[in-house]
Amino acid sequence: MAGTKAGAAKARATNLKKHGADFYARIGAKGGKLGRTGGFASNLVGDDGLTGRQRAIKAGQAGGRISRRGPSKRAATKVAVSGKSQTSHIAVVSE
Repeated sequence: MAGTKAGAAKARATNLKKHGADFYARIGAKGGKLGRTGGFASNLVGDDGLTGRQRAIKAGQAGGRISRRGPSKRAATKVAVSGKSQTSHIAVVSE
């Protein structure tokens, strides 16, 4: 039964029986308390003067501006289909 939904349900029941009803809450709390990096969810101000959320915004902005894929090879055109406007991608072949 290992690797199946039935096996998972049986293991969960065994863990709760052996270790108590708050077993999963306790192991989750242990993992959360062990983290030392702060991460993007941190409200602490780092050496750069930014909170984790502000740092995430700046990282996302930089990632959005810097594309590793190169220029687009497809041109998007608007096509009206039964009164609804839809975007259709047409491959542009350069000769």
